[in-house]
Amino acid sequence: MTVRIVVLAKQVPDPETPPSQFKIDESTNTVIPPNGVPPVVNGFDLNAVEAALLLRDAGADVEITVLSVGSDFVMDAMKKPLAMGADRLVLVDDSGLGNIDSAATVKVLAAAIEKDGPYDLILGGRQASDWDQAHVTLGLAEVLGLPLVSLVQKLELDGDSVSLQRVIPDGYQTITAPVPSVLTITNELGESRYPNLRGIMQASRKKPEVFSLADLGLSSDDLAPKLELRKLYIPESNKQVELIEGEDEADSGKKLALRLREEKLI
Repeated sequence: MTVRIVVLAKQVPDPETPPSQFKIDESTNTVIPPNGVPPVVNGFDLNAVEAALLLRDAGADVEITVLSVGSDFVMDAMKKPLAMGADRLVLVDDSGLGNIDSAATVKVLAAAIEKDGPYDLILGGRQASDWDQAHVTLGLAEVLGLPLVSLVQKLELDGDSVSLQRVIPDGYQTITAPVPSVLTITNELGESRYPNLRGIMQASRKKPEVFSLADLGLSSDDLAPKLELRKLYIPESNKQVELIEGEDEADSGKKLALRLREEKLI
């Protein structure tokens, strides 16, 4: 029996973008895409793709679908999970999805999963590297009425259940969850594999399956934000540095201690 897995993936600005190229339009509270730096798939979501591929490597018969919601997708970026070994890429691509909040994203993902499913496992990264909120996968489990296990670092299929290791501050928990379930995969799973040339060539020949909001029975009115972003800005840095010099290390240390005492820091 084929186990159907859907992995949630988000297109995000490249986290390796130099800080000098990071700019914000404060009039619209949006990040200005840097010139010449293409977006990437959220790295934590690639951990989730890797988790699904490891199940296949262990001998499970799995079909892996990658699902993303947004607009202005860059195919060179979004096809990376296909190049890694995923079977399908499903995009909900609509101009009304360019700047929606987590609640609206959950609504669209739930509608897409209900249309394209059913799925046995829904996997997502622990968070997205752009906002770091970790809201979407948790909200999706609530909307779909499915069990949720977060911060999974290892998983094994066992019939109608899945055995999991969940990261906790002083080690890990061993948990058994039913199928279907929603899981967030943590980067403790390990690095995601690098696509090989064969995978890249195969991915180049695959076309994504694209849904619009209308295809899912949704409209822009259904995506009213639950959160209000009042201000987005780059914090100003006002650091002042005072160098303490002495004749040698001992003298410098003595002068530093005296200066700290003057400032009532010690």
